[in-house]
Amino acid sequence: MERLRFPLWALFGAMLLFSWQAWNRDRDRAQPAAGAPPAETAVGALPNPEDGDLPALPSPPDRGELREPVLEPAAAPQAGSVVRVHTDALVVSISARGGDVVEAELLDYAQDKKNDQVKVRLLSPSPGAEYIFSTGLRAAEGAPEANHRERFSSERSEYWLEEGAEELVVPLTWTSEGITVTKRYRFRRGKYYIGIEQTVQNGSGADYQAASYALMRRAHLPRKRSMFNVDTYSFTGPVYYNGDSYDRMDPEDLADEPLSETATGGWLGSIQHHFVGAAIPEGSEPHQYDGRFDGSSYRLSAIGPLKTVPPGGERSYSSQLFVGPKLQAQLRETAPGLALTVDYGIFTVFAQPLFWLLKTLFAFVGNWGWAIILATLIIKAVLFPLTEASGRSMARMRKLQPRLKSIQERFKDDPQGRNRAMMELYKTEKVNPAAGCLPIFLQLPFFIAFYWVLVESVEIRQAPFLLWINDLSSRDPIFVLPALMGAAMFWQQKLNPKPPDPMQARIMTAMPVIFTVFFMFFPSGLVLYWLTNSVFSTLQQWRINRRAEKASGGRPAR
Repeated sequence: MERLRFPLWALFGAMLLFSWQAWNRDRDRAQPAAGAPPAETAVGALPNPEDGDLPALPSPPDRGELREPVLEPAAAPQAGSVVRVHTDALVVSISARGGDVVEAELLDYAQDKKNDQVKVRLLSPSPGAEYIFSTGLRAAEGAPEANHRERFSSERSEYWLEEGAEELVVPLTWTSEGITVTKRYRFRRGKYYIGIEQTVQNGSGADYQAASYALMRRAHLPRKRSMFNVDTYSFTGPVYYNGDSYDRMDPEDLADEPLSETATGGWLGSIQHHFVGAAIPEGSEPHQYDGRFDGSSYRLSAIGPLKTVPPGGERSYSSQLFVGPKLQAQLRETAPGLALTVDYGIFTVFAQPLFWLLKTLFAFVGNWGWAIILATLIIKAVLFPLTEASGRSMARMRKLQPRLKSIQERFKDDPQGRNRAMMELYKTEKVNPAAGCLPIFLQLPFFIAFYWVLVESVEIRQAPFLLWINDLSSRDPIFVLPALMGAAMFWQQKLNPKPPDPMQARIMTAMPVIFTVFFMFFPSGLVLYWLTNSVFSTLQQWRINRRAEKASGGRPAR
């Protein structure tokens, strides 16, 4: 029975780890999200950008050294110089200066389930808490350029996605010295990705060379941590994808080793729990990616190659912006690698198929709670042959209890003799004393996978089930599910044989109480999974025990 100790302690360790995470998650919810703007923010009152925030121009082919244009910091626009865009999913604010996207309100996502009128806001123009995405053009040889310091104009200050329309186009224009740039934002119904097209019309008498760029600036606002916090699921910070690999970057690491890399098919952004903002340049061309941290904010940029627009000609530069929840279908639809921002950790191999199964079931039943119950039953069915064999061995162990007790009494003062006699009995009766470990080993990966899916998947964020369970990603508010789960575990324990080792017997007796306390802090969806699993495991063991008793005529094994 020594082999029982490892799975038990492994399970207890997982319970303790997840309890700390759940406790810290509840503490962190009381703190404002990083980058969230104050309730009264003067949109457009942005701090002046520093000279160094423009991405460096790439070297053009067959041209001499470029002369960097001398740019004076632009004056901050007056409050209200902003274009507001309303869709069915977003309310976006676009600053007149540079056409920057400075605010995004997610209409379908409340900050708190108890107050669904206050929506999640991902971006912020607030000084000291800025979180802004900029796009623009860098021009060669000191020519005028429509960068994010320049002022754009719009025919309207407010745009609405009309009823029945699938797309909304918001144009902003900039003109200087015969060069006209039209920046068009394309919004689609129900989508969180925004298409950006910058069209250059060259009305001058000479070639015009320009390179498009994307820039993200975000203040680094670390949350307070405790020594028990292993809060990897709510990482808030810069991320980068180079077309092959995805990297979460600690701002302090960027300060020591700035990012500088050329990549094709990449993107840059910033993530936080359940939400992501990302700029995706044109995927077919190489871009120079740079990132740095100045101690208070981090900046990531990507700039493409210089392209020539002949006199009287026209050229367009395309990119995308994603600002919204980590909806995996939309992330995959938007750009390669963007779905990697949904981080299930080392258990992705279990969690990703599990999420697919839950989402498929949800499409049929329309409730994530019932989807969890059905997924649990499917897992039980798949594992049934293994758990059935373990259950039969446990049933035989149960019938051997009188003889095991007799051996313990006979060899009370001879531990080695007692162990030899017990092992001989197990061998004779063809019973594996470690068979009870198998269900724990089989369920532990699924338990951890359920935990990460419930914590990390925004699709289940604030999802209701029945009655008082109005958020499967949060703990049961009145602890009924943990109590029911503890009762189910106690019932299941009564059907299994007691371990012959007194210490293990005491541990097993305390397990329902320990689990009940631990599960009070877990997401109620996870408790629902373990409750369902415990109930059906108990019914399965009860059936196996009844069949074993009938097969032996109700007599204990000899």
